Amino acid sequence: MLVDGRPIRRRRAPITRGLNRNHNATLKEVFKGAATAATARPGPLQDLYSAMIEGGMRAELARLTLARKIAALTLRLWKTGERYDPTKLTVQAR
Repeated sequence: MLVDGRPIRRRRAPITRGLNRNHNATLKEVFKGAATAATARPGPLQDLYSAMIEGGMRAELARLTLARKIAALTLRLWKTGERYDPTKLTVQAR
């Protein structure tokens, strides 16, 4: 919007970041528990977690990132019907 020839920002309602009020708390706990369990067992998810820690990420943020990765992986496998392939597990670019 322009006022006197100058652009003016619109005031917008704050957007929800992360989970909204009607999130599924049980499912959230399942993914958080899966991430915690994955950090304790050898495998590609533990390797991913270790790489995040070695890269300087705090442990709680690394577990949260791992929980999100597991949730995204679960959704993808559920939608496509593919079988889990740990070689397709990627690390986010920074």
